[in-house]
Amino acid sequence: MLFESARIKFRKMTTNDVQMYNQWRNDLEVMTTTSPSLDLYTEENTHEFVSHVILGSDTSKSYIILDKQCDRSVGIISLIQLDYKNRNAECIIDIGEKDYWGKGYGTEALRLLLDYAFLELNLHRVSLRVFSFNQKAIHLYEKIGFKHEGASRQAIFRDGTWGDIVQMGILQHEYVTAR
Repeated sequence: MLFESARIKFRKMTTNDVQMYNQWRNDLEVMTTTSPSLDLYTEENTHEFVSHVILGSDTSKSYIILDKQCDRSVGIISLIQLDYKNRNAECIIDIGEKDYWGKGYGTEALRLLLDYAFLELNLHRVSLRVFSFNQKAIHLYEKIGFKHEGASRQAIFRDGTWGDIVQMGILQHEYVTAR
């Protein structure tokens, strides 16, 4: 079923999610592996970000990931930089609730998003960027079928060390064949 699987479902992000999203943005453990610049954000900062960048863009689609059993918001997933002419987009995922880490929710959410991207929107290609030190995420992306396409060397400075930003992508026929 579109936007729903065995354990999770998606719903559109709204400004009502700002307070929860602000908690995730201010949790350094959550953001260390996904956000290029760590900082602390006020709820007003996050409201402005959500309104203009997430909800105000006509080239992105963002969804809150919900645990179906308890209707709890556990993360956010998005297609950004949607290019309908060339049929491609970039995806972003953050599991903000740490007690959901390592339990397959990210895999399930990403597969739902790719089903939507490839089987409904008829995109040809979905890409993502991941920090080289985020080996768990890289393993997840490889398991789903993403291929390494390159890296921006020493492009992220985290905890006193330089890391690469790895570019990965998956094509529609690769995803459908592996599915």
